[in-house]
Amino acid sequence: MKQLRLGVNLSTKRTRKREFLDEMERVVPWEALVQVVEPHYPKAKTGRPPFGIETMLRIHYLQQWFALSDPAMEEALHGMPVFREFAKLEDGLQRLHD
Repeated sequence: MKQLRLGVNLSTKRTRKREFLDEMERVVPWEALVQVVEPHYPKAKTGRPPFGIETMLRIHYLQQWFALSDPAMEEALHGMPVFREFAKLEDGLQRLHD
């Protein structure tokens, strides 16, 4: 008899990271931060369009909260669905793989 899966739904497990990020979702004023950064955010003229301001802010905050370097943050975004979800990258996931 083959075991197909463990019967554990990992996407809904309430880990400490998920609890923390849910709390940060509630308390960080994302819209206000986007308005502050927007006038200074670079406008792409050629090449790939940059990620949105809010996504980049969220990634920056993740780096600070979890003490991750740029390469470590990229690795974490590839390997940790909770980080991708918090950064609102689910739709832009393909761009991470390019």
